Amino acid sequence: MQEQVLGNWISQDGKEHMRVRRLDDNIYIVYYDGDLFRAYHSDVADTPFVSVQDINSDDRKYAYVVWKLSDDGKRLNLRNVSDKVIPKETRHSAAVAALLKKNARNPELFGEEIEFRKEQ
Repeated sequence: MQEQVLGNWISQDGKEHMRVRRLDDNIYIVYYDGDLFRAYHSDVADTPFVSVQDINSDDRKYAYVVWKLSDDGKRLNLRNVSDKVIPKETRHSAAVAALLKKNARNPELFGEEIEFRKEQ
């Protein structure tokens, strides 16, 4: 759990809002533009990933995001992992980790980057 990630965040354009809270020592609860997610951190191939589960949907789909927190803790950059490289059908965490390791240097692994700033 990284304490600096906890708090309220807003995208640079002011359109997207995200609240990150601690559920326990390993799990974050994220409220993102009206949806509720369960998220947990893991490092794969020396990269910080977050496994995110949509707990509002009936099928509770997973997504994978890479994140980087600025040194001062005021900016958080997020990039989703492309479902073209890690198919949505990949359910088992060991299979996802293996695909992430295999594709760590693949430029198509990540989608568009979104930068958030911490609200005061």
